[in-house]
Amino acid sequence: MKVVIKEWNAVSTWKWNTPDDEVCGICRVQFDGTCPKCKYPGDDCPLIIGTCKHSFHLHCMLKWLEVESSQGLCPMCRQPFEAS
Repeated sequence: MKVVIKEWNAVSTWKWNTPDDEVCGICRVQFDGTCPKCKYPGDDCPLIIGTCKHSFHLHCMLKWLEVESSQGLCPMCRQPFEAS
């Protein structure tokens, strides 16, 4: 008996590799989704992880750091924010 494959459809999923968080600490949207600014998840809506191990959408964090009252601190733990 000989089997011939006529068609093949690949299916895959992806997930951001984050330390502990599953949602952005600023917009509270899951990382598999997008920040409020973006339409599509993935490389166009990357994550940024601080040395404090808190994770955020890059666009959310950039907007947060623009606000004068943020004083350059992590919105979760109030440590000076530095990307790891």
